[in-house]
Amino acid sequence: MDLLANLALGLGVALAPAMLLACFVGVAVGTLVGVLPGIGAMATISMLLPATYHLEPTAAIVMLAGVYYGAQYGGSTASILLNLPGTPSSAVACLDGYPMACAGRAGVALFMTAVASFVGAMIGVLLLVGFTPAIAALAMRFGPYEYFAVMLLGLVTASSLVSGAPLKGMAMVVLGLLLGMVGTDVQTGVRRYDFGVPELGDGLSLVALATGVFGVAEVVASIGRVRPAGDGGRVALRSMWPARADWRAAWPAMLRGSAVGSFFGALPGTGAAIAAFMAYALEKRVARTPARFGHGAIEGIAAPEAANNAAAQTAFVPTLSLGIPGDAITALMIGALIIHGIQPGPLMIAEQPAVFWGLVASFVVGNLMLVVLNIPLVGIWVAMLRIPYRVLYPAIVAFVCVGVYSVNRNAFDVLMVAAIGAAGHVLAVLRFPVAPMLLGFVLGPLMEEQLRRALLLARGDATVFLQRPISAVLLALAALVLGWTALAALRRAGRQATAAR
Repeated sequence: MDLLANLALGLGVALAPAMLLACFVGVAVGTLVGVLPGIGAMATISMLLPATYHLEPTAAIVMLAGVYYGAQYGGSTASILLNLPGTPSSAVACLDGYPMACAGRAGVALFMTAVASFVGAMIGVLLLVGFTPAIAALAMRFGPYEYFAVMLLGLVTASSLVSGAPLKGMAMVVLGLLLGMVGTDVQTGVRRYDFGVPELGDGLSLVALATGVFGVAEVVASIGRVRPAGDGGRVALRSMWPARADWRAAWPAMLRGSAVGSFFGALPGTGAAIAAFMAYALEKRVARTPARFGHGAIEGIAAPEAANNAAAQTAFVPTLSLGIPGDAITALMIGALIIHGIQPGPLMIAEQPAVFWGLVASFVVGNLMLVVLNIPLVGIWVAMLRIPYRVLYPAIVAFVCVGVYSVNRNAFDVLMVAAIGAAGHVLAVLRFPVAPMLLGFVLGPLMEEQLRRALLLARGDATVFLQRPISAVLLALAALVLGWTALAALRRAGRQATAAR
C-alpha cells in the first residue's frame, strides 16, 4: 500500500501543469541536442543549470532529467542517418543503424529505436521503483576490486565486437586505453603523454574522439561516393513499420539490453555508454549468426538503445538513494538539488517524498512524450537523406565544429577532431574497428583508478582480486570470454587453411 500511495503522490506532482511544462521542455531540448552531433546532454545541462535557479526544485530536476534521457532518444538519429553519433552512448548505433539506412531501411531503424528506447526506459523505471533498495545494496557491495574486475570483463568482451578479427579488436582496445591515459594523473597530479601541449592537460575529449572517428571519417570516406538508391526511400508509416521477422528478433534483444542497462546504470561511475556497448557485445555472443552484426542487424539497434535508456533511468538509483552520481551528468543534477537545498542520500526519500516520487513519475510522463514526439518525426529525419551530399556534408562538419567547440569553448578541440577524423579514416581503410577503441577510452581511466585504489588497500597484494567472490567470478568470466574468442579464432583459421588446400 505504501508503494501505491507513493506512486499516487508522484503522479499528482508530475501531472501538475508546471511539471508537465518543465518535463516537455526538458525532453524536447534533450531530443534536439541528441540529434545535433557533438553537443550532448552534458553541455546542455551545464548551460541550463543557472536557469533552474528561478524554478521550483522539483520542476528544475524534472527538466534536467528530461534533457538527460531525451538525449538518449535523439542521439541515435544522427548515428543511423549520418554515421555520426549525437551522444557517446549512441556511437554503437552507428554499427548497424547506418548500414540499415544505406539499405533504404532508415525509417525502420528509427522506428525500432523509438520503441526500444521506450521499452528500456519503462523497464528501468519499474526497477527503479520496485528494486531501489536491493540495487542500491548490490552497488554498495562493489568496491575497487569488483569495479576493476567488471571493467576488465567489459574490455575483454569489447574485443569480441569484431567478427573474424579478434586481434584487431584487442589492438583497438589497447589503443583506447593508451588514449585514455593522456592528461593529468588524478592521484599524483603529474601530466602524462601530453607532449608539452597545455590543452591536453585535461585529456582527450570523448566528444571530439567520437565525432572524429565516426563523423569526420565518414565524411572523408564519402567524398565522391554515389548515393545508394535506398537513401531516398519512402517515409510513409508502412515503410517505417518493421517486418514480423524484425519484431521477433528485436523483442528478446530489447529485454536483454534493458537488463544490461539497468544493471550498469545502477553502478556508480559507469553510465549509458558502457551499458550500450556491453549490450551490443552480449547480442553478438548470443546470436546464431554473429556475422550479420555490422551489416544491418536489427538486434544491433534494439539492444543498445534499450540499454542506454534503461541505464539513464537506473542511474538515478545511486544518485538519489545514496548521493553517489551514476555518471558525470547525474553529478550535475546532484549539484542542482544541492543548490535548491535538497541533499540526495538515504534520507531523501523520507524527507523529500514529493521530489523523489514526482521525479520517478515524470520519467513515465516524459518517455510517453518522447514517443509521441519521435515517431511522427521519423519521416522528417529520413528526409534528411534526400539532401545532396554537397550540401549535407559541409553542414555536418559545421555542426561537429560548433558542437565540439561549445563543450569547452576551445578551438584546439576542433583541431583535434580534424586530426582524429584523419586517423579514423586510415583505421577504416585498414579495417580496424573503432567501437572497441571508444570503450577502452571510456573504461581505461576508471579502470586504472580502481586498480590503483585496490592495490593500495591490499598493500600491493594482487591475489586479493581472487579472494573476493564477486571479483573472482567476474575475472573468471573474463578468462572464459578470452579463451572462447581465442578458440573460435583458431577454429576459423583452421577452416580457412583447410579450404585453401
